[in-house]
Amino acid sequence: MLSLPTAHCVDSAAEDDDFHKHSVATKTWHYYSGPGGELSNLRLFAGNSNRALATEIAHYLGMKVSDATVSKFSDGETKIQIHENVRQTHCFVIQPTSSPVNDSLMELLLMISTLRRASAAEITAVIPYYGYERADRKLSSRTPISAADVAIMLEEMGVDRVVSVDLHGGQIAGFFPPSIPVENLESMPIGALYFSEKHLRRPVVVAASAGGVLRAKRFRETLVEQGHDADMAMLIESREADDAGRFDPNDTGNLDVVGDVTGRDCILIEDIVDTATTMQHAAFELKRQHARHVYAFCTHGLFSNPEAAQKIIDAPIRELVTTNTVRMRPQVERVPKITQLTLAPLLAETIRRIYNRRSISGLMQSPITAPASATTSENNKH
Repeated sequence: MLSLPTAHCVDSAAEDDDFHKHSVATKTWHYYSGPGGELSNLRLFAGNSNRALATEIAHYLGMKVSDATVSKFSDGETKIQIHENVRQTHCFVIQPTSSPVNDSLMELLLMISTLRRASAAEITAVIPYYGYERADRKLSSRTPISAADVAIMLEEMGVDRVVSVDLHGGQIAGFFPPSIPVENLESMPIGALYFSEKHLRRPVVVAASAGGVLRAKRFRETLVEQGHDADMAMLIESREADDAGRFDPNDTGNLDVVGDVTGRDCILIEDIVDTATTMQHAAFELKRQHARHVYAFCTHGLFSNPEAAQKIIDAPIRELVTTNTVRMRPQVERVPKITQLTLAPLLAETIRRIYNRRSISGLMQSPITAPASATTSENNKH
Protein backbone atom coordinates (compact mmCIF):
# COMPACT_ATOMS: atom_id res chain seq x y z
CA MET A 1 0.00 0.00 0.00
CA LEU A 2 1.44 3.40 -0.96
CA SER A 3 1.77 6.15 1.58
CA LEU A 4 -1.19 8.48 1.12
CA PRO A 5 -1.44 12.14 2.14
CA THR A 6 -3.55 13.11 5.09
CA ALA A 7 -6.90 14.56 4.09
CA HIS A 8 -8.26 17.68 5.74
CA CYS A 9 -11.72 17.29 7.24
CA VAL A 10 -13.95 19.60 9.22
CA ASP A 11 -14.21 18.88 12.91
CA SER A 12 -16.72 16.24 13.90
CA ALA A 13 -18.79 18.60 16.04
CA ALA A 14 -19.48 20.86 13.07
CA GLU A 15 -20.30 17.83 10.96
CA ASP A 16 -22.78 16.62 13.55
CA ASP A 17 -24.51 20.03 13.65
CA ASP A 18 -25.05 20.47 9.92
CA PHE A 19 -23.51 17.89 7.62
CA HIS A 20 -24.34 19.52 4.29
CA LYS A 21 -23.39 23.08 5.24
CA HIS A 22 -20.02 21.93 6.56
CA SER A 23 -18.90 19.66 3.76
CA VAL A 24 -15.78 17.56 3.89
CA ALA A 25 -12.80 19.00 1.99
CA THR A 26 -12.09 15.79 0.15
CA LYS A 27 -8.99 15.12 -1.89
CA THR A 28 -9.42 13.43 -5.27
CA TRP A 29 -8.29 9.81 -5.09
CA HIS A 30 -7.20 8.06 -8.25
CA TYR A 31 -5.98 4.75 -9.56
CA TYR A 32 -4.04 6.68 -12.17
CA SER A 33 -0.33 6.95 -13.01
CA GLY A 34 -0.50 10.25 -14.86
CA PRO A 35 -0.12 11.30 -18.51
CA GLY A 36 2.44 9.73 -20.76
CA GLY A 37 2.96 6.72 -22.99
CA GLU A 38 2.59 6.19 -26.68
CA LEU A 39 -1.08 5.86 -27.65
CA SER A 40 -1.00 6.71 -31.36
CA ASN A 41 -2.71 3.49 -32.43
CA LEU A 42 -5.49 3.75 -29.81
CA ARG A 43 -9.00 4.93 -30.71
CA LEU A 44 -11.79 5.78 -28.28
CA PHE A 45 -15.41 5.56 -29.37
CA ALA A 46 -18.57 6.22 -27.39
CA GLY A 47 -22.26 5.58 -27.73
CA ASN A 48 -24.91 7.87 -26.31
CA SER A 49 -25.50 6.28 -22.91
CA ASN A 50 -22.74 8.17 -21.05
CA ARG A 51 -20.75 10.44 -23.33
CA ALA A 52 -19.66 12.62 -20.41
CA LEU A 53 -17.77 9.68 -18.90
CA ALA A 54 -16.17 8.87 -22.28
CA THR A 55 -15.06 12.49 -22.69
CA GLU A 56 -13.51 12.50 -19.22
CA ILE A 57 -11.67 9.24 -19.89
CA ALA A 58 -10.31 10.70 -23.12
CA HIS A 59 -9.17 13.79 -21.20
CA TYR A 60 -7.12 11.67 -18.81
CA LEU A 61 -5.55 9.86 -21.76
CA GLY A 62 -4.69 13.17 -23.43
CA MET A 63 -6.80 12.52 -26.50
CA LYS A 64 -10.28 13.08 -27.92
CA VAL A 65 -13.21 10.73 -28.44
CA SER A 66 -12.98 9.52 -32.04
CA ASP A 67 -15.40 10.88 -34.60
CA ALA A 68 -18.48 8.75 -35.17
CA THR A 69 -22.20 9.20 -35.71
CA VAL A 70 -24.39 7.27 -33.29
CA SER A 71 -27.99 8.31 -33.89
CA LYS A 72 -31.33 7.00 -35.14
CA PHE A 73 -33.10 6.82 -38.45
CA SER A 74 -36.60 8.25 -38.65
CA ASP A 75 -38.14 4.83 -37.93
CA GLY A 76 -36.12 4.39 -34.74
CA GLU A 77 -33.41 2.08 -36.10
CA THR A 78 -29.89 2.73 -34.81
CA LYS A 79 -27.57 4.55 -37.21
CA ILE A 80 -23.79 4.07 -36.91
CA GLN A 81 -21.05 5.62 -39.03
CA ILE A 82 -17.34 5.80 -38.23
CA HIS A 83 -15.71 8.92 -39.69
CA GLU A 84 -12.03 8.00 -39.42
CA ASN A 85 -9.67 5.24 -40.42
CA VAL A 86 -9.49 2.41 -37.84
CA ARG A 87 -7.63 -0.22 -39.88
CA GLN A 88 -5.21 -2.16 -37.64
CA THR A 89 -5.92 0.07 -34.64
CA HIS A 90 -6.94 -0.94 -31.10
CA CYS A 91 -10.44 0.45 -30.59
CA PHE A 92 -12.11 0.92 -27.21
CA VAL A 93 -15.89 1.39 -27.22
CA ILE A 94 -17.15 3.08 -24.03
CA GLN A 95 -20.81 2.28 -23.55
CA PRO A 96 -22.59 1.35 -20.31
CA THR A 97 -25.72 -0.53 -21.33
CA SER A 98 -27.97 1.49 -19.05
CA SER A 99 -31.41 2.96 -19.62
CA PRO A 100 -32.71 2.85 -22.27
CA VAL A 101 -31.06 -0.55 -22.02
CA ASN A 102 -32.04 -2.03 -25.37
CA ASP A 103 -31.03 1.11 -27.29
CA SER A 104 -27.70 1.25 -25.47
CA LEU A 105 -27.06 -2.43 -26.13
CA MET A 106 -27.91 -2.14 -29.83
CA GLU A 107 -25.56 0.85 -30.19
CA LEU A 108 -22.77 -1.14 -28.58
CA LEU A 109 -23.32 -4.23 -30.73
CA LEU A 110 -23.50 -2.29 -33.99
CA MET A 111 -20.43 -0.20 -33.13
CA ILE A 112 -18.42 -3.35 -32.50
CA SER A 113 -19.68 -4.87 -35.74
CA THR A 114 -18.86 -1.70 -37.68
CA LEU A 115 -15.32 -1.56 -36.30
CA ARG A 116 -14.78 -5.26 -37.03
CA ARG A 117 -15.93 -4.79 -40.64
CA ALA A 118 -13.62 -1.75 -40.89
CA SER A 119 -10.60 -3.97 -40.09
CA ALA A 120 -9.83 -2.82 -36.55
CA ALA A 121 -7.03 -4.97 -35.12
CA GLU A 122 -8.57 -5.26 -31.64
CA ILE A 123 -11.87 -4.17 -30.11
CA THR A 124 -12.35 -3.76 -26.36
CA ALA A 125 -15.84 -3.05 -25.04
CA VAL A 126 -15.71 -0.86 -21.92
CA ILE A 127 -19.09 -1.50 -20.28
CA PRO A 128 -19.00 0.20 -16.85
CA TYR A 129 -22.56 -1.00 -16.20
CA TYR A 130 -23.44 -4.35 -17.79
CA GLY A 131 -27.15 -4.30 -18.61
CA TYR A 132 -29.17 -7.45 -17.84
CA GLU A 133 -26.52 -8.44 -15.28
CA ARG A 134 -29.13 -9.21 -12.62
CA ALA A 135 -30.52 -11.96 -14.89
CA ASP A 136 -27.43 -14.09 -14.31
CA ARG A 137 -29.13 -17.35 -13.35
CA LYS A 138 -32.30 -19.33 -14.00
CA LEU A 139 -34.62 -18.78 -11.06
CA SER A 140 -37.68 -20.45 -12.57
CA SER A 141 -38.56 -22.52 -15.60
CA ARG A 142 -38.90 -21.03 -19.08
CA THR A 143 -36.94 -17.84 -18.37
CA PRO A 144 -33.76 -16.67 -20.10
CA ILE A 145 -30.33 -16.16 -18.57
CA SER A 146 -30.15 -12.74 -20.18
CA ALA A 147 -26.65 -11.85 -18.95
CA ALA A 148 -25.32 -14.92 -20.78
CA ASP A 149 -27.28 -14.06 -23.92
CA VAL A 150 -25.77 -10.57 -23.98
CA ALA A 151 -22.33 -12.18 -23.77
CA ILE A 152 -23.16 -14.35 -26.79
CA MET A 153 -24.22 -11.28 -28.76
CA LEU A 154 -20.98 -9.46 -27.94
CA GLU A 155 -18.94 -12.51 -28.91
CA GLU A 156 -20.75 -12.87 -32.23
CA MET A 157 -20.18 -9.20 -33.08
CA GLY A 158 -16.43 -9.78 -32.73
CA VAL A 159 -15.38 -8.21 -29.43
CA ASP A 160 -11.87 -9.16 -28.22
CA ARG A 161 -12.04 -8.07 -24.57
CA VAL A 162 -14.59 -6.71 -22.10
CA VAL A 163 -14.03 -4.28 -19.22
CA SER A 164 -16.76 -3.77 -16.64
CA VAL A 165 -17.15 -2.51 -13.07
CA ASP A 166 -18.56 -4.51 -10.15
CA LEU A 167 -20.46 -7.15 -12.09
CA HIS A 168 -23.51 -8.30 -10.14
CA GLY A 169 -22.21 -11.88 -10.17
CA GLY A 170 -18.71 -13.13 -10.85
CA GLN A 171 -20.11 -15.91 -12.99
CA ILE A 172 -20.91 -13.36 -15.72
CA ALA A 173 -17.23 -13.36 -16.70
CA GLY A 174 -17.64 -17.10 -17.31
CA PHE A 175 -20.38 -16.48 -19.86
CA PHE A 176 -17.66 -15.37 -22.26
CA PRO A 177 -15.28 -17.92 -23.85
CA PRO A 178 -11.60 -18.08 -22.77
CA SER A 179 -10.68 -16.18 -25.94
CA ILE A 180 -12.48 -13.06 -24.61
CA PRO A 181 -10.93 -11.92 -21.30
CA VAL A 182 -13.23 -10.03 -18.93
CA GLU A 183 -11.75 -7.42 -16.59
CA ASN A 184 -14.09 -6.85 -13.64
CA LEU A 185 -12.88 -3.67 -11.92
CA GLU A 186 -13.78 -2.78 -8.34
CA SER A 187 -15.19 0.53 -7.14
CA MET A 188 -15.33 -0.45 -3.46
CA PRO A 189 -11.76 0.75 -2.63
CA ILE A 190 -12.49 4.10 -4.28
CA GLY A 191 -15.68 4.54 -2.26
CA ALA A 192 -13.88 3.50 0.91
CA LEU A 193 -11.11 6.03 0.32
CA TYR A 194 -13.77 8.74 0.07
CA PHE A 195 -15.34 7.68 3.37
CA SER A 196 -11.93 7.30 5.02
CA GLU A 197 -11.63 11.10 5.01
CA LYS A 198 -14.69 11.51 7.21
CA HIS A 199 -14.74 11.61 11.00
CA LEU A 200 -16.58 8.33 11.42
CA ARG A 201 -17.42 7.10 14.91
CA ARG A 202 -16.82 3.37 15.38
CA PRO A 203 -17.73 2.66 11.73
CA VAL A 204 -19.40 -0.55 10.66
CA VAL A 205 -19.69 -1.61 7.02
CA VAL A 206 -23.10 -3.19 6.39
CA ALA A 207 -23.73 -5.58 3.51
CA ALA A 208 -27.26 -4.86 2.32
CA SER A 209 -27.70 -8.55 1.43
CA ALA A 210 -25.89 -11.86 1.79
CA GLY A 211 -24.74 -11.60 -1.82
CA GLY A 212 -22.91 -8.36 -1.08
CA VAL A 213 -20.71 -9.63 1.75
CA LEU A 214 -17.57 -9.86 -0.39
CA ARG A 215 -18.03 -6.29 -1.66
CA ALA A 216 -18.55 -5.05 1.90
CA LYS A 217 -15.46 -6.97 3.02
CA ARG A 218 -13.36 -5.28 0.32
CA PHE A 219 -14.76 -1.89 1.38
CA ARG A 220 -13.93 -2.56 5.02
CA GLU A 221 -10.38 -3.69 4.19
CA THR A 222 -9.61 -0.33 2.59
CA LEU A 223 -11.11 1.56 5.54
CA VAL A 224 -8.90 -0.42 7.92
CA GLU A 225 -5.83 0.23 5.74
CA GLN A 226 -6.60 3.95 6.05
CA GLY A 227 -6.64 3.79 9.85
CA HIS A 228 -10.31 3.24 10.68
CA ASP A 229 -11.19 0.52 13.19
CA ALA A 230 -14.15 -0.71 11.13
CA ASP A 231 -16.33 -3.75 11.75
CA MET A 232 -18.85 -5.55 9.54
CA ALA A 233 -22.54 -6.34 9.75
CA MET A 234 -25.10 -7.80 7.39
CA LEU A 235 -28.79 -7.45 6.66
CA ILE A 236 -30.79 -10.63 6.09
CA GLU A 237 -34.18 -10.45 4.44
CA SER A 238 -36.97 -12.99 4.66
CA ARG A 239 -39.66 -12.94 1.96
CA GLU A 240 -42.68 -15.08 1.25
CA ALA A 241 -43.29 -16.54 -2.19
CA ASP A 242 -46.66 -16.46 -3.90
CA ASP A 243 -48.65 -19.56 -4.79
CA ALA A 244 -46.51 -20.11 -7.90
CA GLY A 245 -43.28 -19.95 -5.91
CA ARG A 246 -42.31 -16.50 -7.23
CA PHE A 247 -40.87 -13.60 -5.23
CA ASP A 248 -41.70 -9.95 -5.76
CA PRO A 249 -38.31 -8.27 -6.46
CA ASN A 250 -39.54 -5.00 -4.91
CA ASP A 251 -40.69 -6.68 -1.70
CA THR A 252 -37.93 -6.45 0.91
CA GLY A 253 -39.87 -8.55 3.40
CA ASN A 254 -38.54 -8.50 6.94
CA LEU A 255 -34.99 -7.33 7.58
CA ASP A 256 -32.78 -8.58 10.40
CA VAL A 257 -29.42 -7.07 11.33
CA VAL A 258 -26.57 -9.45 12.05
CA GLY A 259 -23.91 -7.53 13.96
CA ASP A 260 -23.67 -4.63 16.41
CA VAL A 261 -24.68 -1.22 15.00
CA THR A 262 -25.82 0.54 18.20
CA GLY A 263 -24.34 4.04 18.45
CA ARG A 264 -22.15 3.46 15.40
CA ASP A 265 -21.79 5.08 11.99
CA CYS A 266 -23.05 2.58 9.40
CA ILE A 267 -22.12 2.48 5.72
CA LEU A 268 -24.62 0.47 3.70
CA ILE A 269 -23.00 -1.28 0.72
CA GLU A 270 -24.84 -2.19 -2.50
CA ASP A 271 -23.73 -2.71 -6.08
CA ILE A 272 -26.97 -1.41 -7.64
CA VAL A 273 -29.61 1.03 -6.41
CA ASP A 274 -32.56 0.94 -8.79
CA THR A 275 -35.96 1.56 -7.18
CA ALA A 276 -34.20 2.43 -3.87
CA THR A 277 -36.81 0.42 -1.94
CA THR A 278 -34.27 -1.95 -0.38
CA MET A 279 -31.90 0.90 0.49
CA GLN A 280 -34.70 2.90 2.15
CA HIS A 281 -35.95 -0.04 4.22
CA ALA A 282 -32.40 -0.99 5.20
CA ALA A 283 -31.68 2.54 6.44
CA PHE A 284 -34.85 2.61 8.54
CA GLU A 285 -33.98 -0.77 10.04
CA LEU A 286 -30.46 0.36 10.98
CA LYS A 287 -31.87 3.44 12.69
CA ARG A 288 -34.40 1.24 14.47
CA GLN A 289 -31.42 -0.70 15.78
CA HIS A 290 -30.04 2.60 17.13
CA ALA A 291 -27.33 3.26 14.54
CA ARG A 292 -25.79 6.72 15.07
CA HIS A 293 -25.66 7.77 11.41
CA VAL A 294 -26.41 5.88 8.20
CA TYR A 295 -24.39 6.44 5.04
CA ALA A 296 -24.54 4.41 1.85
CA PHE A 297 -22.34 3.53 -1.09
CA CYS A 298 -23.36 1.90 -4.35
CA THR A 299 -21.53 1.46 -7.64
CA HIS A 300 -24.41 1.80 -10.07
CA GLY A 301 -27.00 4.45 -9.20
CA LEU A 302 -29.72 3.59 -11.72
CA PHE A 303 -32.66 5.29 -9.96
CA SER A 304 -34.88 4.12 -12.81
CA ASN A 305 -38.07 4.43 -10.77
CA PRO A 306 -39.38 8.03 -10.76
CA GLU A 307 -39.93 7.74 -7.01
CA ALA A 308 -36.42 6.47 -6.29
CA ALA A 309 -34.94 9.89 -5.61
CA GLN A 310 -37.77 10.71 -3.20
CA LYS A 311 -37.18 7.46 -1.33
CA ILE A 312 -33.56 8.48 -0.75
CA ILE A 313 -34.70 11.91 0.44
CA ASP A 314 -37.18 10.33 2.87
CA ALA A 315 -34.75 7.69 4.13
CA PRO A 316 -32.61 8.41 7.23
CA ILE A 317 -29.44 8.43 5.07
CA ARG A 318 -27.01 11.31 5.63
CA GLU A 319 -25.22 10.73 2.32
CA LEU A 320 -25.50 8.23 -0.51
CA VAL A 321 -22.34 8.02 -2.59
CA THR A 322 -22.43 6.49 -6.06
CA THR A 323 -20.20 6.50 -9.14
CA ASN A 324 -20.63 7.73 -12.69
CA THR A 325 -20.87 4.32 -14.36
CA VAL A 326 -24.29 5.49 -15.55
CA ARG A 327 -25.47 9.00 -16.38
CA MET A 328 -27.21 10.59 -13.43
CA ARG A 329 -30.85 11.48 -13.98
CA PRO A 330 -31.87 15.14 -13.54
CA GLN A 331 -34.18 14.40 -10.61
CA VAL A 332 -31.30 12.68 -8.83
CA GLU A 333 -28.83 15.51 -9.49
CA ARG A 334 -31.08 17.79 -7.46
CA VAL A 335 -30.88 15.62 -4.34
CA PRO A 336 -28.24 17.23 -2.07
CA LYS A 337 -27.53 14.08 -0.09
CA ILE A 338 -26.38 12.16 -3.22
CA THR A 339 -22.68 12.42 -4.17
CA GLN A 340 -21.20 11.07 -7.39
CA LEU A 341 -17.56 9.94 -7.60
CA THR A 342 -15.83 9.68 -10.95
CA LEU A 343 -14.32 6.41 -12.17
CA ALA A 344 -12.75 8.05 -15.22
CA PRO A 345 -9.17 7.89 -13.84
CA LEU A 346 -9.53 4.18 -13.04
CA LEU A 347 -10.98 3.39 -16.48
CA ALA A 348 -8.41 5.55 -18.27
CA GLU A 349 -5.53 3.80 -16.53
CA THR A 350 -7.10 0.42 -17.32
CA ILE A 351 -7.37 1.32 -21.00
CA ARG A 352 -3.76 2.55 -21.04
CA ARG A 353 -2.49 -0.67 -19.48
CA ILE A 354 -4.51 -2.93 -21.77
CA TYR A 355 -3.25 -1.04 -24.81
CA ASN A 356 0.37 -1.28 -23.59
CA ARG A 357 0.01 -5.01 -22.73
CA ARG A 358 0.56 -4.37 -19.03
CA SER A 359 -1.10 -6.08 -16.09
CA ILE A 360 -4.04 -4.30 -14.50
CA SER A 361 -4.22 -6.51 -11.41
CA GLY A 362 -2.01 -4.08 -9.51
CA LEU A 363 -4.55 -1.31 -10.01
CA MET A 364 -6.80 -2.70 -7.31
CA GLN A 365 -3.95 -3.43 -4.91
CA SER A 366 -2.34 0.00 -4.40
CA PRO A 367 -4.21 3.27 -4.83
CA ILE A 368 -2.21 5.85 -6.77
CA THR A 369 -2.85 9.58 -6.46
CA ALA A 370 -2.56 11.63 -9.61
CA PRO A 371 0.75 13.57 -9.67
CA ALA A 372 0.62 17.33 -9.25
CA SER A 373 1.44 17.82 -12.93
CA ALA A 374 -1.57 15.77 -14.04
CA THR A 375 -4.98 17.29 -14.60
CA THR A 376 -7.46 15.86 -12.13
CA SER A 377 -11.22 15.94 -11.82
CA GLU A 378 -12.93 16.90 -8.57
CA ASN A 379 -15.70 14.70 -7.27
CA ASN A 380 -19.10 15.98 -8.36
CA LYS A 381 -21.02 16.94 -5.26
CA HIS A 382 -24.78 17.10 -5.69
